[in-house]
Amino acid sequence: EFGRTYVVKPKGKHQATIVWLHGLGDHGGSWSQILETLPLPNIKWICPTAPARPVSLFGGFPSTAWFDIMDLSEDAPDDLEGLDASAAHVVNLLSPEPRDSWCLLPSSFFFLKKKIL
Repeated sequence: EFGRTYVVKPKGKHQATIVWLHGLGDHGGSWSQILETLPLPNIKWICPTAPARPVSLFGGFPSTAWFDIMDLSEDAPDDLEGLDASAAHVVNLLSPEPRDSWCLLPSSFFFLKKKIL
């Protein structure tokens, strides 16, 4: 089950919505506090919290994670079930937002899970 979702409402005219996904072991609340201080008054930030799940990299110890991480090698298997569930959660969070407020970023903007932890 996904944790609490924190929302930072725009201080000005709502022109964009960004879903900000935290890193391994973190939660949406820590980022919402930081994002609230940015001088971006027309952006709505949605900061969900990943579910607590066993993380293979940690010997099965539970941690908030968008998907399981088996190991850090380049050829480690991906947790497609966890990735799909997290992607569906993000789509669900965006569904009530006006389409013209979505801020879609090119895939080249994102760094791969295996490059950073």
